[in-house]
Amino acid sequence: MSYALITGASRGIGRALALELAGRGYSLLLVARSEDQLEQLAAEMRQRYKVEAQVLATDLAVPGAAARLAEWAQARTSALAVLVNNAGYGLWGRFEELSLAQQQNMLQLNMLLPTELTHHLLPQLRRQPQAYILNVASTAAYQAVPTLTLYAASKAFLLTFSRGLRYELRDSPVSVTCLSPGATTTDFADRAGMSAGLQEKAAKLSMTPAEVAKIGVAGLLAGEAEVIPGALNLISAKLTSFVPKAMTEKIAAGIYEKYLK
Repeated sequence: MSYALITGASRGIGRALALELAGRGYSLLLVARSEDQLEQLAAEMRQRYKVEAQVLATDLAVPGAAARLAEWAQARTSALAVLVNNAGYGLWGRFEELSLAQQQNMLQLNMLLPTELTHHLLPQLRRQPQAYILNVASTAAYQAVPTLTLYAASKAFLLTFSRGLRYELRDSPVSVTCLSPGATTTDFADRAGMSAGLQEKAAKLSMTPAEVAKIGVAGLLAGEAEVIPGALNLISAKLTSFVPKAMTEKIAAGIYEKYLK
């Protein structure tokens, strides 16, 4: 029985990815901070899909969390075939006005955790007949986004990391995919501190986590390098390759800055 490990699995896209993988027969290692939510999800998976599900409630933004998580996972299965680096969040506001400590915490979770966890678990993934790594980025990875400056930068890192690692592993059993959703109906905006007006605007274009997860897992198992769910998201991300950077930055700033107090 093959296992999938998912970080940030208790809600939103992470939860939806867990359910999608369980529906395809994978047993799950579920990791996030909320033990109650993880236990509820694990119970649902066991009942609906008849798969194994184990949980670990921990703060993944703490330095050293990746090593402890890898040790926990390796102690529970030797059949880890999917690693989903999903945990992450954003902070909305001007760089100089946001807390440096909060921004460092975000970068730890968005960049260092997936980097370290992948490094720890890659030897085990290599031992499988076929294995997959899914890094969850964002359409923000394709351009600078003023007022989400470090968040966008962290997702750009994840996209570039995914593509570089994918090439390095091209002759191995491990396939690497980067999933870059656009606006999705999760608690991302609340966690980022976005205003009600901005959230209302984003909601008009949002996809559901289930929609994102279905497209993401299909792309992962098909071995795609990049998956951008939603036609509008795909078009806007691809256009950044042709439109001058100054123009895309001005457009993004026009969307986000006017909602700042």
